[in-house]
Amino acid sequence: MAKIKSAIQFGLVYIPVVLHSCTKNTDIGFNLLYKKTGQRIKYKKTCENCPAKISPEDIVKGYEYKRGKYVVITPQEFEKLKTKRDENIEILQFSNLADIDPIFYQDSYYVQPTGAKSAYALLTKALESEKKVGIAKAVLGQTESLIALRVIDGLLVISKLHFADEVQENPVEKPKDVVKKEELELAKKLVENMTKKFEIKDFKNEYKERLKKAIADKIAGQKIQTPKAARPKTITNLMDALRQSVQSSENSEKKSKIRRIYEDEDGNKIVRMRKRA
Repeated sequence: MAKIKSAIQFGLVYIPVVLHSCTKNTDIGFNLLYKKTGQRIKYKKTCENCPAKISPEDIVKGYEYKRGKYVVITPQEFEKLKTKRDENIEILQFSNLADIDPIFYQDSYYVQPTGAKSAYALLTKALESEKKVGIAKAVLGQTESLIALRVIDGLLVISKLHFADEVQENPVEKPKDVVKKEELELAKKLVENMTKKFEIKDFKNEYKERLKKAIADKIAGQKIQTPKAARPKTITNLMDALRQSVQSSENSEKKSKIRRIYEDEDGNKIVRMRKRA
């Protein structure tokens, strides 16, 4: 997991920190192979009138300002563009968390103080008690980032935000169809029946698990089997679809309530009996 050294600054308070990525890549990686031989395909960096082999130190970044015309910016010049202020995560203001639409969020990082721990604790407590987030800017790598500092479980987390010009306008028009009162009441009832507390651990990447099994099966010389799944019913009448959906959700809720009562009274023993029934 990559770490980024930085510092949080608000007012005259300075907190050196290390940022740890909140997420990790769990994708299953595949290599490209030549179909006839099964050998791996490799990519070489090359260009017209270039040597057969180009070393990384011979590659620079260029901006195309006119077709076929480039201006080169070296790593040293990128660094020259940074100011001392850019190197720190400087809090510019504080805002309500609800003011930030989730569409603006990008990558998130855990914030570990490497000094000024009392100042870290103070900032964390202040944000938590006031229910605020700090809005900051910093140059992380070679791009300036807009940042939100917030408190999760008593610890600071920073999230990169998109700038306003990076978010496209929604091309979808608002629906103009007239919503019937009875349909709306049924839809609201369905939403109510299906509402429960969000627990991220309840959701698994089922496709990835099937992909892992498929890989293991092929290694073992077995064929990949298509998983069985019930075909969804096709109902063209909206009212009928809503009524049946509400009925189904109510039946599911009744079953889950019974299951919870049994679990509360006698633990896993009765639950296993119900599953065998």
